[in-house]
Amino acid sequence: MFIRLLRLSLPTITALAVGVGSLAAQEWKSGIEWQEPPLVTPGATDDAPPSDAVVLFDGTNMDAWSGGDKWLIEDGVAIPRETAITTKQNFGDMQLHLEWSAPTEIRGDGQGRGNSGCYLMGFYEVQILDSFENPTYFDGQAGSIYKQTAPLANAMRKPGEWNYYDIIFNAPQFKSNGDVLKPGYVTLIQNGVLMLNHFEMEGPTSFVEAPHYQPHAETGPISLQFHNDPVKFRNIWVREIKPAVGRRVSAPFNLQVKKETEEPKKEEQKKSETKDDKKAETPAEDAKPAEEKKDDK
Repeated sequence: MFIRLLRLSLPTITALAVGVGSLAAQEWKSGIEWQEPPLVTPGATDDAPPSDAVVLFDGTNMDAWSGGDKWLIEDGVAIPRETAITTKQNFGDMQLHLEWSAPTEIRGDGQGRGNSGCYLMGFYEVQILDSFENPTYFDGQAGSIYKQTAPLANAMRKPGEWNYYDIIFNAPQFKSNGDVLKPGYVTLIQNGVLMLNHFEMEGPTSFVEAPHYQPHAETGPISLQFHNDPVKFRNIWVREIKPAVGRRVSAPFNLQVKKETEEPKKEEQKKSETKDDKKAETPAEDAKPAEEKKDDK
């Protein structure tokens, strides 16, 4: 190990000795200069809106929604009536939190029991349904992307109890000619259980035909469905997702170290080759003529 250290450059040996930004500490630097992440103050509880959230329903009014005046607000919860509602503000990539409860009194079965839906951008439905001991087709139960994929689990609470949806949505992107540049993706956690894991959507939700993408705007509204079932909603908020921003200012650290360690090796190789050349130029003792050997004696 000591011999190897002698072959390294002084900066590298120093780094190895102090263990800071070094091979010894196994630190790898990306060479990218990142902007400082924005400060976000979490809510008092995990389900409370953080400081940068857009509150869509806090139990007092439906001012954030078109058609919200048609719904009933009772004891801090919203109950669907007459029509679906859509947010007045549009969203693209987002983190959405909403809480919902199926009716305590069980009526109907399958898709006719505690049915609603949350449409992302107005196109992509995350199914809301009372799936507690309620058989139906799997890509139509709670937590599914309706008629595109079944959820990874059934995490329903009993009728009348509150369910929590935390949705991470990455909006699809389209080329100028209308072709899909990047499909949409959805991750869903219900009541702390992963239901959808970065699922790649095939297109907008459709009841009568296979999903297929059609180009649309970069943002769109969130919509809650009216399905003639008294599903209840509360505590709805959303955060816009913005990518981290950075720029490359240098090569990655490990490439710099590689260069430092390769240069001493090349120098050592040159010395070795020079030494071998000198040996080749010097006649060996056994190669002397017989007369010279005799004179030497």
